[in-house]
Amino acid sequence: MTETVSVGLIGGSGLYSLFDPSRSEQRIIETPYGSAEVTIGEFGGKRAAFLTRHGAGHTVPPHLIEYRANVWALASLGAKVVLSSSAVGGVSPDYPAGSLVLTDQFIDRTHGRSDTFYDQDSVQHLASADPFAPELHELAASALLDAGIPVITAGTVVVVQGPRFSTRAESLWYRSAGAHIVNMTMYPEVALASELNLDTVNLSFVTDADAGLAPIAGVVDEEAVSAELVFRRLAKAQPLIVRALEAIAAAIPEDYTPRQLISPTEVARVLAKR
Repeated sequence: MTETVSVGLIGGSGLYSLFDPSRSEQRIIETPYGSAEVTIGEFGGKRAAFLTRHGAGHTVPPHLIEYRANVWALASLGAKVVLSSSAVGGVSPDYPAGSLVLTDQFIDRTHGRSDTFYDQDSVQHLASADPFAPELHELAASALLDAGIPVITAGTVVVVQGPRFSTRAESLWYRSAGAHIVNMTMYPEVALASELNLDTVNLSFVTDADAGLAPIAGVVDEEAVSAELVFRRLAKAQPLIVRALEAIAAAIPEDYTPRQLISPTEVARVLAKR
C-alpha cells in the first residue's frame, strides 16, 4: 500500500458511508484474516480510511464480523488512531436515549470471537486498564465541548454477544454490575486496535433504554429496544453523529503519537503477514 492515512474510521449501525463519492476511493484490502472494504478520503482535514462495521446494508451480524481484518486493514494503511461510532442501549437512567457518550471502559460478555493477533507463535499480554486511550479521550471531549455538542464524557459499556437484545433480567444485571450502556461490537475491536498500537476513541449514540430499565418503581418503559426503534432513531441522529465525529477528527494533531502497548517489533510481524 502506498496510501498513508492518519485516522481510521469505523462506522457502526446506520453509518454506512462518510465521504463524498466524487472525492474518495474504495479499495478492497486483502488481510491474513479476510478482505476488508475501505474507503479513503478527507475527513476533518485529515486523510482518513473509513469502513463500515456491519458491511453495506447491514449484512454482517455482530458475532460474525471479522474484527481482525478490519483493524489490520486500517493499521496497514498507516492509521495511528481508530475513531469509531456505535449504537448503544442505555442500561442506566443517567444515559437516556438521544445522548452521545464517550466510552471509557468495557465489560466483555462475548464468547467465541477471535480476539487477538497473537495466538500462534507469539504470546503478548495486553495492558487493558484503560482500553480507550485517555489522552485521545480528553482531546475528544474538549473538541465536542468547543463545537457545542453535548456529550457524556464517561461511560462503561457491557459488550454482549448478540444479535438478540437483552432480557429485562439481563438489563438489570448489567446495571448492577456497573455498566451504563450496552453494545454488541466494541469487543474485540478495541482490544485488537490496542494490540497493533492504535489508540481508540469511541462515540456512542444511545438509541434506547435496552429492555426498558424495568422494573423501576414498578414502571415499564413501553419502548423497550427493537431493531425498528434503533434504526429510526439512528437515521434521525446521523447528521449530529457525523458532525461530532468530524469535530473529533479535526482536533487530532497531525503529530499525535499513540501508545505502544505491544512491542513495535511484534506489531510489525503481524502487519508483515500475508
